[in-house]
Amino acid sequence: QLQLVESGGGLVQPGGSLRLSCAASGFTLDYYAIGWFRQAPGKEREGVTCIIRSGDTTNYADSVKGRFTVSRDNAKNTVYLQMNSLKPEDTAVYSCAAAPMWGRCPKPTEYSVWGQGTQVTVSS
Repeated sequence: QLQLVESGGGLVQPGGSLRLSCAASGFTLDYYAIGWFRQAPGKEREGVTCIIRSGDTTNYADSVKGRFTVSRDNAKNTVYLQMNSLKPEDTAVYSCAAAPMWGRCPKPTEYSVWGQGTQVTVSS
């Protein structure tokens, strides 16, 4: 069974940092592009970032550019999202997703495996 499991969420004060992990089981992330998404209460799901297999291509939403960094460790079958300078508006459930895609970031509808998400709350 193909699964993605996110971890690392929690409560953090504004200006703080968190590192989220997205670990795969049942398949090897080597051949997948990985996206991070978030959904705040009452809002639509938003694409945060994407990283392709080689790690050379990453896209970031304007709202997180310069603050969030995505990386992957294929040896550990894990993708990370480092989030710095967190703001209250970053509060959301963060999910990762995988698509068997080689050289570009997938469209949201092209992801075939989704994690259940981890809650990130930014509040003083």
